[in-house]
Amino acid sequence: MIVNGNIPAKNTIFDFDSAAKVMKKLSFSFLLMIIFVSCNSTKHVAENEHMLMQNIIFIDSTKTKSTELQKYILQKPNPRFLNLPFALYFHNIGNQNKPKTPSEWGAKNPRSYNFIKHVFSEKQSIGYANTFIKLNNWFLNYQGPEIINKNKIKKTSENLIAYYKTQGYFKARIDTILNLYKNKKATVEYHISRGKPTLLDTIKFKIESPVLDSIYKNTKTTSLLKPGSQYNDKTFRREAKRVLKLFRNNGIYQFSESELGFYLDSSRVDYKTNVDFLISGNKLIKEQGNYIANPFNVQKISEVNVMTDYSFTKKGAPLLDSLTYEGIHFFAHDKIKYNPKYLSKSIFLKPNDIYSDTLRNLTRNHLKSLKNFKSTNIKFSSIPGTENELKMDVFLAPIEKYTLGLETEITHSNIRNIGSSAKFSITDRNTFRGAELLKVSFLGSYFNSNNGPGWEVGADASLEIPRFIAPFGLHKLVPKKMSPRTLFSIGSSFQKNIGLDRQAFTFLSDYKWQSTPKKTIQLEIFNTQYIRNLNINSYFNIYSSEFSNLDAVAKIYDIANTISTNPNFPLSNNTDDQVSGAVQFMRTVSNNSSFKTSNPEEYNTALNILNRYNIVTSNFLIPVLAFSYTHNSQTKFNDNNFSFFKARIANSGSVFGLLSKKTNENGKKILVNTPIAQYFKLDTEYKQFWDVGNNSVFGFKTFLGAIIPYNNSDIPFTKSYFAGGSNDIRAWQTYELGPGSRNTGLEFNVGSFKFLSSAEYRFPVFNKLKGALFIDAGNIWDITGSDFVDENAKFSGLSSLKDMAIGSGFGTRVDFSFLILRFDVGFKTYEPYLTEGKWFKNYNFANAVYNIGINYPF
Repeated sequence: MIVNGNIPAKNTIFDFDSAAKVMKKLSFSFLLMIIFVSCNSTKHVAENEHMLMQNIIFIDSTKTKSTELQKYILQKPNPRFLNLPFALYFHNIGNQNKPKTPSEWGAKNPRSYNFIKHVFSEKQSIGYANTFIKLNNWFLNYQGPEIINKNKIKKTSENLIAYYKTQGYFKARIDTILNLYKNKKATVEYHISRGKPTLLDTIKFKIESPVLDSIYKNTKTTSLLKPGSQYNDKTFRREAKRVLKLFRNNGIYQFSESELGFYLDSSRVDYKTNVDFLISGNKLIKEQGNYIANPFNVQKISEVNVMTDYSFTKKGAPLLDSLTYEGIHFFAHDKIKYNPKYLSKSIFLKPNDIYSDTLRNLTRNHLKSLKNFKSTNIKFSSIPGTENELKMDVFLAPIEKYTLGLETEITHSNIRNIGSSAKFSITDRNTFRGAELLKVSFLGSYFNSNNGPGWEVGADASLEIPRFIAPFGLHKLVPKKMSPRTLFSIGSSFQKNIGLDRQAFTFLSDYKWQSTPKKTIQLEIFNTQYIRNLNINSYFNIYSSEFSNLDAVAKIYDIANTISTNPNFPLSNNTDDQVSGAVQFMRTVSNNSSFKTSNPEEYNTALNILNRYNIVTSNFLIPVLAFSYTHNSQTKFNDNNFSFFKARIANSGSVFGLLSKKTNENGKKILVNTPIAQYFKLDTEYKQFWDVGNNSVFGFKTFLGAIIPYNNSDIPFTKSYFAGGSNDIRAWQTYELGPGSRNTGLEFNVGSFKFLSSAEYRFPVFNKLKGALFIDAGNIWDITGSDFVDENAKFSGLSSLKDMAIGSGFGTRVDFSFLILRFDVGFKTYEPYLTEGKWFKNYNFANAVYNIGINYPF
């Protein structure tokens, strides 16, 4: 659940005792059903058939579970979850012999059919019959038993041998063993003997064209084929792509892979082979039924045309507007709405340039990144009467200038009983004729809380410019091929009866560019936020546990000071003077040196609460300068083998601190009577994913973050670290864990140092349902060195890692293509704050945390 407030809300906790009893009953009933059905998993297997249970592969007598080989196995066992084929169990509940039509169902169930018919009508009896027919078909639609298919086994053997031949094992052989068991189950063994691999010996390049030969020699490129290396089909394919890219990036537009060939000497018996790399010197062109050899020549771009409002429906319509800028011709059916000065910056092939595949792709990607066009199509054609000249036509189909967006959400938390929120936005494309994006958003929410109804309203506006807007020619430091972006954003929000009724004002100027397709740089030059709290009198309503702790201190304080008149205990619970009375009491305690000596624990408790009160209720000015570096090796959306790394270093308050010479009564730097947040913050995140076969993925994530204040500044609550939640350590709720080995009992726990690691195994169950097993470990600590922080909450080096909490569990994911609906159950595996029995003490459903989320946790 997302709650935008000064105090972020935790997910609501329901009655776990009752839930645990229900869960146990349901689990027991479900387990009984599974056991009953699993005893008959071969229910739909015919007498002379066998169900495949396992494929076993041996390579040179050694058993292997190589995921690389799984793609060549045509027949696989039924998918399993927790080692059980649930989809098969559902399939077995159905019956292939049951009626397929209402009339057949009525004939087999005459009493039920006729009863419905006489009481109601035949239409209702037909509907009644269809209900049972559809239910039976629904079960049968799940995957049935995977029956042994000898043709598929044979084809799998051929696939495996073919694969090893691509690895250089030309004399590999395979033996297949089919194990049939009396219970109608079977396993298949594939025994592969690879033999000795073939190595590359002499490698010769034979280039027939003098033009191609000159290009190849002048570029001085290094071949991927090395004498002495083992033959590998992938290496030859990569070599072909390398040479193709080389020639097409040097003006040979008509060159294709069909002009490349490899000849291997198969007559040798010493497991070595000579390689001849053949490169044709002519392009075969079909003219009037005959093929003509056309020699390769370097081709250049002589004409560039850009259609700025292309539409298939307007194909052939007259062009009413045109202009030329730097040799590029721009056309439109109506009026040219894009400034050629800026649009031409996305076109990297200009007149008189030599053709290049890389520049063509860069042009296409750059135009797409403008987010102004539905489609981008680039075509090349020869210019009649010339031999080596090309015409480049760019067809741009614009997106509608104005688009509307609406997002809605139902919220529920420990602060909000139930509520709803909505965000309405309007986007204006090509605002200033330079492909800019202007977006204006309005948000609002209304809900019921323990303190009555509350609401929030806000608005923000952002302008994204597809180039750098910077003084002193700084925009020249980043070349346009890196797709530089400038973002300006301003916004404000107002809350009522949410936390401390925060008012927030933000302004952001952000620069981003891609140094390579995998590397992104982001620079936040002026990311400033002003936070103002209007309702600090509700502090102890939110932090009720702190008020209880302070009340206990007041009781001891009265006893220690033998006060008979005007006692502090109990502290006033009246909303009007609760905070003022509590603050006055804490300040009285802080100035009482005798109480500090006689009751040091209670004295520190009062000062800790006072310190947290000052931080949470304080207004803040947070001016941030930040630098981010991101490396993402994922090449496409469904790529499951990739790594991700991001590092962000930020500073708040350095510049504003130099401008201000004033401090408040607590010694904090202020500007316009508002404390300036001054800190350095470093966040690093690393993620790695592996495709382990059978549509399964193993993922790992680690996060390390630290924030260090300076100049006696406090860390704003919203910038501190927390632990727990559906995307964090899932066995604890948001803000519940830490810091360190403390079990504070506070509603919201934060720290200045965080370490988190998570591992998750994701696997298919059936259809859109996927399962997951996970383990999370981490915690938060304090590294500010504050005197108000307990020793067991501080990070004191590697020894503090023993205070890392560990949670584990399982979950399900429903893949709707456009989003992932996720449900996780996290069990407390290791609890560092317990005095004894830290392992598995509360590892049960009663103390589990149930998380619902959208998309994957990482």
